[in-house]
Amino acid sequence: MLSGKKIIVGVSGSIAAYKSAVLIRLLVKAGAEVKVVMTSSAKDFITPLTLSTLSKNPVLSDFVKDEQGQWNNHVELGLWADVVLIAPASANTLAKMSTGQCDNLLIAVYLSARCPVFLAPAMDLDMLEHPSTKNNLEKLISFGNHLIEPAYGELASGLVGNGRMAEPEELVEQLNHYFSTIRKLVGKKALVTTGPTHELIDPVRFIGNNSSGKMGFAIAQELAAQGAEVELIAGPTHLTIEQVGIKLTRVVSAEEMYQACESKFKDADITVLSAAVADYRPTYKADQKIKKADDQMVVELTKTKDIAAELGKKKKNGQLIVGFALETENETANARKKIVSKNFDLIVLNSLNDPGAGFGHDTNKIAILNKNGAAQEFSLKSKTEVAKDIVSAIVDEMYK
Repeated sequence: MLSGKKIIVGVSGSIAAYKSAVLIRLLVKAGAEVKVVMTSSAKDFITPLTLSTLSKNPVLSDFVKDEQGQWNNHVELGLWADVVLIAPASANTLAKMSTGQCDNLLIAVYLSARCPVFLAPAMDLDMLEHPSTKNNLEKLISFGNHLIEPAYGELASGLVGNGRMAEPEELVEQLNHYFSTIRKLVGKKALVTTGPTHELIDPVRFIGNNSSGKMGFAIAQELAAQGAEVELIAGPTHLTIEQVGIKLTRVVSAEEMYQACESKFKDADITVLSAAVADYRPTYKADQKIKKADDQMVVELTKTKDIAAELGKKKKNGQLIVGFALETENETANARKKIVSKNFDLIVLNSLNDPGAGFGHDTNKIAILNKNGAAQEFSLKSKTEVAKDIVSAIVDEMYK
């Protein structure tokens, strides 16, 4: 899949820069045309001569080539590439990318690129876990960049933990996977629901749940990365998104979510219902804040509209619906019942019995079941990687 592809490898200042030599060799061996852009600090770890020899192209680092005023045109580089892979991506480089601090050629190329950008972070475990770095990564992912998770192992500091740059073979595999699926959803329209709903008791209190919306946002980003035009309907969540190809609509209640979905569903080729919609709402909402009075208070509840079931009834030939099941017991049996009762094509099952899965985590552990009874189980992964698995299953289902 990489034969003939134009790839910019960005190398920033990290001890993991030694892996870039192997990465470049593998990319060239696969038939890719590779250009290397290094930061100044990266030269302390590996020489431009090494990477130039392996890439068969001059290594670029400075804006100005020589005293005659020739320069490395970052705009042309950004337009030239089919993909930009920054490996290693140091904490410093990630921070500059996140804020747009354009003080070197690599950041200028990144800001000019119209192609997909992949990030392979490498740093010590405490740097990776620092809130600043985590916020920068979340922001960069929200821009539509692709994160290749750092691995667990022994680090240059002598500590053991997450922070090792993914191995060159894995990076090449990720690019191969991307190019093998990228065009398959071009021209398709997708509808994704995510987050909780809040059902108001009075102006300050509500019935809701702990859904963060992270899974649905990740799925929307992956669908858009694969070429789909995405309508994302989000309940109350702090998450934002600025990715090209995604239109975000915010709602609060189950009824608002249903109305938004109902108006957009007829045009959707793919519908992914990952929202944690409240099953019940207060029958009556108080106009003013309810004052504390008696020792007990009874709130009468009314069933909300079952969005998944309603859309399942309206599904036409050629439309694909993916549902979600969050279970605590009889997980697989309950998920299979839901596939039938709600007319799903696929259902994503996660169990609250699995550590690191469900609400509030950056990770998830899922199984994907289809209506024919087949099931595929996955290990615990970041929600970004889980989204790739889900979208890959969608592509397989659509084109089987």
